[in-house]
Order: sequence, then structure tokens, then C-alpha cells
Amino acid sequence: MARANRVLITNSQTKIKIPSGTRLMIRRCCNAVVENEKFPYSAEVSISLVDNKAIRKLNEEFRGNPNETDVLSFPLYEDGDFSKADAEGGAVVLGDIVISIEKAHEQARAYNHSFRRELGFLVVHSMLHLLGHHHSQGEVAGEREELILKQLGLSRTGY
Repeated sequence: MARANRVLITNSQTKIKIPSGTRLMIRRCCNAVVENEKFPYSAEVSISLVDNKAIRKLNEEFRGNPNETDVLSFPLYEDGDFSKADAEGGAVVLGDIVISIEKAHEQARAYNHSFRRELGFLVVHSMLHLLGHHHSQGEVAGEREELILKQLGLSRTGY
């Protein structure tokens, strides 16, 4: 049975117009990750769409890196340990995702695929981080991401 997940999206940038249907696609990506990972609760995630200047500032503040990046994930639970999660009030708040729309556009062009595909990838990748998967452990695997993106019609060849 599908659970009701909440995806709160804030567009804080004005440099690039967000195409129609993008918010729905972002929600679909979040829901697909929650379903594929068999997360046992309803989930809530906050997604901020920003410009390069804003993400550069956050990247320096939280990671000590003075450069812009494509996406930052801020999980509320360490290593995906949801044993202390309180879902009684509704959804478990997984954390925050911040995406540079400028960087997503740049990368879509560089990788020769659509903006939707790039943004979908960034959302799926970040949602996996919020659920406790890490680069260092080899857990955020391209295969897992690609499976979810394919289910959403955003695979490398199906955009």
C-alpha cells in the first residue's frame, strides 16, 4: 500500500525558469526512491532549488569547499538509522536537499541529456543519501539510481 509522502519544494533562484511539470517530476522521483528502498514510513523531504552563488555559500559553510556543486544533502538521521524516528505525527522528516538549477543545466548540456534527466538523477541520488547510503561505502551505486530513473522514464536512453 502506498504511503503519503510530503515533498516540500522551494524555488529560491530566478536565473532559470523551472519548466512546467518539474515539481511533479521531483515528487515522483522522491516517491520512487522511498518505494524502491522499502522505507517503512511516510516520508517528508524539503527540496530547495537555488543558484550557483547560494550553493557555493552552503558548500563552503558545511563542507569547507568554496566551489559550487550540483547538490547537497542534509540527512536528519545518521547512517539511515531510523530506529528512533517518530512517525506518529505523520511523516518521518528525512532531511533537506539543495540543488543548484544552474549547475543542473550546465551538467545536462555537458552530459548531453535533458535537464529533466539531470534533475531527476540529482533528486534520486540525494534521496538515497537521506536514506543512509554513502559514497565512501560504495552504496550510492549507479545501478540503483539507474533502475529508479528507468522506472520513471528518465533513463539515459529514455528521456
